[in-house]
Amino acid sequence: MSWIYLIIAGIFEMFGVVLINTFNQNKNAKNLLLMGTGFGLSFLFLTLAMNGLPMGTAYAVWTGIGAAGGAILSMMLYNESKDWKRLVCIGLVLSATIGLKLVGE
Repeated sequence: MSWIYLIIAGIFEMFGVVLINTFNQNKNAKNLLLMGTGFGLSFLFLTLAMNGLPMGTAYAVWTGIGAAGGAILSMMLYNESKDWKRLVCIGLVLSATIGLKLVGE
């Protein structure tokens, strides 16, 4: 169950990062509340995941999901660069995240 919590935490982290950009474009209470909710839920599920996973593994995977997911979402939503070098680096982050899952058990 800890890995499921960690994936959920990573998804909320991705949305929190996207909502930072949304808030920067349109500073209002709704966007601030959404951003805070995204990050709050991310930390909640990270905490739940850490009940069954080592802190270093959980934090590294959570950060990897947030970083790679945020970069992918920014390419999709904000037309950021899809240069092959950037995609390779995102792939490496995702590979390392999967590697931590495989060796963490």
